[in-house]
Amino acid sequence: MAAFPDRIVRINMKELTSRFEETPAEWLGLGGRALTSQVVFSEVDPLCHPLGPKNKLVFAPGLLTATPAVNSGRLSAGAKSPLTGTIKETNSGGTAAQALARLGIKALIIEDQPAQGWYGIIINKDGVEIIDEKDLIGAGNFKVVEEVMDRYGKQCSVVTIGPAGEMKMLAANISVKDPDGKLRSHGRGGLGAVMGSKGIKFIAIDPEGADDIHIADQDAFTRASKVFAKGVAEHDITKALAEYGTDVLINIIHNAGGLPTRNFTQGQFQGHDGIAGETMNKLIKERGGKVRHNCQKGCIIMCSQVFNDQHGRYKTSGFEYESIWAMGADCCVDNLDILAEADHWLDDLGLDTVETGVAFGVAMEAGVLDFGDGRQMVRIIKEEIAKGTPLGRIIGNGAATVGRAYGITRVPVVKNQAIPAYDPRAIKGIGITYATSTMGADHTAGYTIAANILGSGGNVDPLAKEGQIELSRNLQIATAAIDSTGLCLFTAFAILDDERLLPAIVEMINARFGTDLTVDDVMELGKRVLKTEREFNQRAGFTSEDDRLPEFFSTEPLPPHGAVWDFSGEEIDTFWDF
Repeated sequence: MAAFPDRIVRINMKELTSRFEETPAEWLGLGGRALTSQVVFSEVDPLCHPLGPKNKLVFAPGLLTATPAVNSGRLSAGAKSPLTGTIKETNSGGTAAQALARLGIKALIIEDQPAQGWYGIIINKDGVEIIDEKDLIGAGNFKVVEEVMDRYGKQCSVVTIGPAGEMKMLAANISVKDPDGKLRSHGRGGLGAVMGSKGIKFIAIDPEGADDIHIADQDAFTRASKVFAKGVAEHDITKALAEYGTDVLINIIHNAGGLPTRNFTQGQFQGHDGIAGETMNKLIKERGGKVRHNCQKGCIIMCSQVFNDQHGRYKTSGFEYESIWAMGADCCVDNLDILAEADHWLDDLGLDTVETGVAFGVAMEAGVLDFGDGRQMVRIIKEEIAKGTPLGRIIGNGAATVGRAYGITRVPVVKNQAIPAYDPRAIKGIGITYATSTMGADHTAGYTIAANILGSGGNVDPLAKEGQIELSRNLQIATAAIDSTGLCLFTAFAILDDERLLPAIVEMINARFGTDLTVDDVMELGKRVLKTEREFNQRAGFTSEDDRLPEFFSTEPLPPHGAVWDFSGEEIDTFWDF
């Protein structure tokens, strides 16, 4: 008999009530993204206003969360996105997923909104409490985490929004406390604005006194988890990420000619060495930071890091490639200290660094500030966005809003969401992912960089059209499945190259719950997730015409290769032939 966690926590913010429910039978085998997307599909009106009372905000740990499986602490959050208007799932590291799973909570569903006021939610083994919150309104995320730990204990996990979420900016994040009391982010899609629309400043999750989760077959789980951990730890990309972090990609993507620069007008950045992972590694060591750092308990990849300023003081952690690219190469800023300052402020305000960085690139093209002027970028973050001035709100609402406000035509977005750090003209597989993702442009939805650039899971020529649609399709299906387990996506490199690891994941799920799933069953789950998300979008009014890249990618050749985006709409639409 399968033993699934059977508690759903449902919080109504209009009535300020909470209740525990048994998990519906059709949701029992779901977790993470599969569950958040299913709840949104089943319970949210696709035509509702994302910031109105009919939207719901859903949190769900993965199927393997809080088990001994390495890198299994990701938390999924889902809602209708105020940025894209599509369904949205975003996942984060930190401590919240494991805290919820230890409390036996399969999903937290937040619905409706209060007439006025702000609230904190406290969840522990005794139940749920909703409290009036006044002292922390307007506070940044770092202060919120510190204050909540002072109130409820350092064992608490904290989920919070900053001022950007309070102001309902469309690029607002939801932030999660990491093991060091710093921050990880549910980035992309503006779910911080949804949490703000519910009147929730923070959620404190206290797992103290909770029972360890039940594993149906401990011996089988231990065998499979050892195979999985060994395969992940020994992979070459895992080792590179541990030494240089994700920022190792700056020089790699620059050399491939696919590093979007100066608002996507070039594929290489002259100042790439100044912001590369190798340079970051050197500075971290000189300043007494941490080269290797985990964003969640049980991480063995440790691609995060702690970056200190010139005086050896903490500045930021989890200083990611996409953030450094967005505010760096795309804006022509080649100083890591300036980028770290910007990253720190955006973490505190609760804004997506990719969306905001690309928004600055568009603003630079509009002449709001000069390309390369990183100090002015930081000033605007601190003095305009933080205070909610008209300019601050325009940039805080993302790249498409900046383009509309200033009449700019080169606006790199799909479904209103900024395109991340890989130019689709030079790396065509990722262009298919950007176009067809159910959540707007999102590199994590189907990370074809693995085979297009890194040689993981095969080799597909990034400049050729052949094989790109199939590559993106297979990776999007696999990613949807991985996102449902709670595993970090960076385990996928090893999974792609080691045929033992996907069966090991399935064995861990079976041992955890007493099920008898096959690899095919798990891949079918990935397909089901994508089709569920697509159907929601179709009901919301999206069509195949929305699965397209901006026009300029087809008309403006990208230096140094002179490549253009050359897929027809009919070709792109074959992605969904499964």
